[in-house]
Amino acid sequence: MSWDLPITSLGGNGTSPPPPAPTITSLGPVLVGWGGRTLSEPDVPVSPQPKPTRGRMRIHSLENVDKALQFLKEQRVHLENVGSHDIVDGNHRLTLGLIWTIILRFQIQVIKIKTEDNRETRSAKDALLLWCQMKTAGYPEVNIQNFTTSWRDGLAFNALIHRHRPDLIDFHKLTKSNATYNLQQAFNTAEQHLGLSKLLDPEDVNMEDPDEKSIITYVVSFYHYFSKMKALAVEGKRIGKVLDQVMEIAAITARYEALAAELLAWIHHTITIITNQKFANSLTGVQQQLQAFTAFCTLEKPVKFQEKGNLEVLLFTIQSKLRATNRKLYVPSEGKSISDINKAWTCLEKAEHEREVALRNELIRQEKLELLAQRFDHKAVMRETWLNENQRLVSQDNFGYDLPAVEAAMKKHEAIEADISSYQERIQVVVELALEMESEGYYDTRRIGAQKDNILRQWALLTELVRARRARLEQNLALQKIFQEMVYMIDWMEEMQVLLVSKDLGKHLLEVEDLLQKHGLLEADISAQTERVQALNAAALKFSELEGYQPCDPQIICNRVNHVQTCLEELEELAAKRRKELEDSRQLWTFFQE
Repeated sequence: MSWDLPITSLGGNGTSPPPPAPTITSLGPVLVGWGGRTLSEPDVPVSPQPKPTRGRMRIHSLENVDKALQFLKEQRVHLENVGSHDIVDGNHRLTLGLIWTIILRFQIQVIKIKTEDNRETRSAKDALLLWCQMKTAGYPEVNIQNFTTSWRDGLAFNALIHRHRPDLIDFHKLTKSNATYNLQQAFNTAEQHLGLSKLLDPEDVNMEDPDEKSIITYVVSFYHYFSKMKALAVEGKRIGKVLDQVMEIAAITARYEALAAELLAWIHHTITIITNQKFANSLTGVQQQLQAFTAFCTLEKPVKFQEKGNLEVLLFTIQSKLRATNRKLYVPSEGKSISDINKAWTCLEKAEHEREVALRNELIRQEKLELLAQRFDHKAVMRETWLNENQRLVSQDNFGYDLPAVEAAMKKHEAIEADISSYQERIQVVVELALEMESEGYYDTRRIGAQKDNILRQWALLTELVRARRARLEQNLALQKIFQEMVYMIDWMEEMQVLLVSKDLGKHLLEVEDLLQKHGLLEADISAQTERVQALNAAALKFSELEGYQPCDPQIICNRVNHVQTCLEELEELAAKRRKELEDSRQLWTFFQE
């Protein structure tokens, strides 16, 4: 380390170049006189300071050094085996130790730096190291971990200067390999532009084990310079704020007026919009309106509420600034005071509450209508399916071809009629649902009405089909009963034919008389049944003459009628033949008896 430096560098921390000072070539003579200088050093942050004794004699030097040492002891600076004679007699080791102690106490220990997370405050050497690390953070190839080897390449010194005065150094052109150039540039720049004494030479730093105290002493001068530069900048800003205060108050006042007018206009416009009670006539539409309203309440309104709060803060700021300058308080324009804004905001919240209540009621109504529509659709599909199936069922005329089958079909039809009759209540439920939705103004009421009318048409068609089927069944049943009676008559006539073809004509007169009497009874029975046969045939023939639906093929009816009639005629012929035979037999036996 070169000791060819001005004495002021050991105690000064100014921001401008110091006045020329004598160069130190020998520590002994200088420290003898420097004891007095130490006592009057203006940068020593203590008070009161002892007055030095004027004079150049040895006794004066001893007295001044004693005062300096006593002063240091009063400041709780630890001094071990250091006396005024040692300093005046030029003991280099003790003198350098004393100098370092003074630098450490009054230049380094006063440094206090908070860590980046503000959790810890460091002081002295650790604080200086932390300050260097914080100021050089982010600079490539700069990693300050100590006050020795971390400074050898000169990049750390250049980074400190570039951080505060980027106009002085082009840091990106520096390379780690050119340490001597880096150090020389940093030292020269600090001396020429910052007024910091060149305490070090490049070869003092660019070595295997640089002297820590020398580097700390030099770095301390950077810290004090830049700290004072920052303080002066802050002071200049404060003066600028004072000068701009009047214009700032005027600008803030105009801003308050504009923001208040804008906020009031927004409030009145919003009240006009949200008081519109026209709702979308669908659940989806009302849900979208409610979402838009919720977005207004959670996104747009909070921003405006914040603006309202900012206006209050702005007005308070204006009044505070006016009070600070003893000026008359500001009175907002008519209708733009905070109370006017609060009244308008109250009206807005009332309208908002009413809108929200109305929206939610409408949402409940639309949800109810939607549930009714779903219920209607479900029931309508079921009813339409049931109606279609039953229409298909009653459209089939598979009644059978005999009386038991037709009677079974009639019983089945009666069961169908009973089922359909009981289903009328379910049809009425669907109709009532449709009417309720129509009365409530459901948005899809046209579709609902069309579906309801279709169900009613199908219901009317079904009832008509059931009535017509019953009529056809009754015709079939009546015809089959006639056919059954015809069968009975044919069976009876066959039985009678067996009696009439008998060869028994009697063995004597009395027996013939008895047979004739029995035959008369048979003829009377045939005569009676003939009227019944004629009635059956007439009734059957009526079915063959029907127009439209015919329960049976008319030819079949005619064939059966003809068959019955033929059987009757044959029976009558047999009866007449039997009577003639019996009459002949009676004449014969009468002849025999005579």
